Amino acid sequence: MVENSLQDIGPDKSLLLVDDDEPFLRRLAKAMEKRGFEVETAQSVAAGKAIATARTPAYAVVDLRLEDGNGLEVVEVLRDKREDCRVIVLTGYGAIATAVAAVKIGAADYLAKPADAQDVMNALLAPEGELPPPPENPMSADRVRWEHIQRVYEQCDRNVSETARRLNMHRRTLQRILAKRSPR
Repeated sequence: MVENSLQDIGPDKSLLLVDDDEPFLRRLAKAMEKRGFEVETAQSVAAGKAIATARTPAYAVVDLRLEDGNGLEVVEVLRDKREDCRVIVLTGYGAIATAVAAVKIGAADYLAKPADAQDVMNALLAPEGELPPPPENPMSADRVRWEHIQRVYEQCDRNVSETARRLNMHRRTLQRILAKRSPR
C-alpha cells in the first residue's frame, strides 16, 4: 500500500533517478511513477548532470558510485540549478565520511542500498529538518553483511581470492558464505 498521497508530492512531480544498476533503476522508476512522480532516469554522472542542467527536477535520487564518477557531482549541479531540489543519496557503500559529504553539499538524506521504493518516498517527502520514519521491515544484520560481500564479489569479477583479500577474510570462509543462500 502506498502511504503517501499525490498531494504530498506537490505541484512539481519531476523526479530524476541516477543509478548505473539498470534493473534496480527500472524497478525504482516504475515504483515511483506508480506513486505519482514524473520520472526521468540517467545511468551515468554525465547523463545525470545533463538532465539536471536542462530540466532541473523538484526531486532526485542519486547513486553515490557510478561507472563514470561520483554521484555527488550530480548533487552539486542539482543544488546549483535549483536550491529547493530535494536530493536523496542512495548507495551500497555506506560510510560516515560519504554521508557527511553528501549532506554538506545539500543532500536531504542518505539511504543504503537496497532501499525499497517506500523508503525512498518517505525520505523524499519527509518534512524539512525531520528524519523519515524508520523502515517497517529493515534488513537483518546478516542480510546487510551478505549484500556487502556479494557486491564486493561482483566488483572483483567474481574472483574469490581477490574478494577475500579485500574483505580481509580467509578464502575458504568466503567460499562457504558464497555457497549459502542469502539470509532473510
